[in-house]
Amino acid sequence: MNLRSGRLKGKMSNEAASFTSSLEFDKRIFNADVELNIAHTTMLAKKEIIDSKIADKIINSLKELKKEGIEALKLDPSVEDIHMAVENYVTSKIGDDAGFMHTAKSRNDQVATDLRLILKEEIKIIGKSILNFIQKIINMADEHKETVFIGYTHLQHAQPTTFAHHLLAYAHALKRDYERLMDAYKRVDMNPLGSAAMTTTSFNIDREMTTEILGFSQIMENSMDAVSSRDFIAETVFTLTMLASNLSKICEELIIWSTFEFRVVEIGYEYSSTSSIMPQKKNPDVAEIARAKSAILTGELMTILTILKALPYSYNRDLQEVTPHLWNSVDNAKEMLSIMQGMLPAIEVNKERAAELAKSNFATATELADILVREKNMPFRTAHKIVGRMVTEALENDVSLQDIDSIFLDNVAQEVMGKPLNLNDKLIKKALDPYQNIKSRTVIGGSSPEAVKKAILNLKSFLDYENKK
Repeated sequence: MNLRSGRLKGKMSNEAASFTSSLEFDKRIFNADVELNIAHTTMLAKKEIIDSKIADKIINSLKELKKEGIEALKLDPSVEDIHMAVENYVTSKIGDDAGFMHTAKSRNDQVATDLRLILKEEIKIIGKSILNFIQKIINMADEHKETVFIGYTHLQHAQPTTFAHHLLAYAHALKRDYERLMDAYKRVDMNPLGSAAMTTTSFNIDREMTTEILGFSQIMENSMDAVSSRDFIAETVFTLTMLASNLSKICEELIIWSTFEFRVVEIGYEYSSTSSIMPQKKNPDVAEIARAKSAILTGELMTILTILKALPYSYNRDLQEVTPHLWNSVDNAKEMLSIMQGMLPAIEVNKERAAELAKSNFATATELADILVREKNMPFRTAHKIVGRMVTEALENDVSLQDIDSIFLDNVAQEVMGKPLNLNDKLIKKALDPYQNIKSRTVIGGSSPEAVKKAILNLKSFLDYENKK
């Protein structure tokens, strides 16, 4: 079928046809396009807009195409897009009656609908993968509720925590990623079909019927908006970019933690490589590649936003160029999720090294300040000053955490506030003990095994609810 034969004289040049063709990335929406044509033709027949016998021929040939697959289509740049390729196939089977299938629709509303149908399925797949990853992290956290670990701020020793508590930070970030994605799904799950080119049609079509057949939750109520909006793509790609960013942060920590300087985790051999020249090397290549791939999604998001930012209503061919960036974002996000679900659970935690770091560099100092507030009823800022001075003098005089006692602390307090604290050694030792620090953090969201157990139960309830949907 040659669409140009009516209005335009002659063929488009091969170069121009190739330049404007969307066939390569239209392959992704093949199944959706067939289903859309079946739904639309069914509606046209039921509304008596086209003859039911012609509709049956069209639908039967479309079902035959669905069985044969995309390989049955003639795909070359002169066809322009998948919509014309499908229509050409039906024409080859039943003749000119195939032209009735395009009654009351345009490629404008057709492609918008196809994209939404396929993207809905992709979102469901990614959402399920996120839930699976959260479950794996919870399983890891269950095993490490008592594993003492060191927490960082500014990549400097901050406070002791547990590895389970740290893992749950990942789980909660992924939970928000999932919630964002499911919220974006609501804006994807809207039906543009029936909007035609931009002002709907004078035929008495039934948009509610096609919405139900295709499984959309609602109809897009403005036809200009329906054919030209791609904000649902930008929003979805943003959620995937945020997901990729969170996955990249996990990779960054695994890379740092697996260095000789940290030595708190060992990445599995199946996710590592070696050097072509240095035989001792065990490189975290998979984590590094995953970290780099997050930049791909950021770039795709910026590209999409840049294409969309200055387009007038309603349809412009520029929109065609958004689609490959969507699918590249989807594919990279799925790939990152898949590899991370294997790599993170495969790590080994060096518990001894983690405990050693947790009691180094005065990471328990905050609790000592808190005890001064509780026991001596002093303002926290005063306690902060005393403990801060204590750490400075200990470091300058090569005094270890284990050597801090009431005498050392009283000498510091005398300098700061002119009188000793008279705090007993038992309280000081308890305050400076990493595990005692952790156990005392029982507040919601805290690092204590008790608080972590509650957080795990809450996450399990969330997963149970979402998996039953």
